[in-house]
Amino acid sequence: MAIVACLLLPVVGLLLYGMDRVEDWLTRPPRPPRHGAARHGAARHLRLIRGGGQAAGARARTARRSADAA
Repeated sequence: MAIVACLLLPVVGLLLYGMDRVEDWLTRPPRPPRHGAARHGAARHLRLIRGGGQAAGARARTARRSADAA
């Protein structure tokens, strides 16, 4: 039984160390965004429709104006 305990001791030590690192990783505040991200197009990577940025907003305003006029 003492042999099993001695063999499990390093495993438990690694487990405690790993859980400490994970806890520190989960509780730290988020990092501020990098300044070069917008320059390389990373800020626009979620647009799924080509030209859907300002053109879609302009179409929605036009549709609201025509609905108000009717």
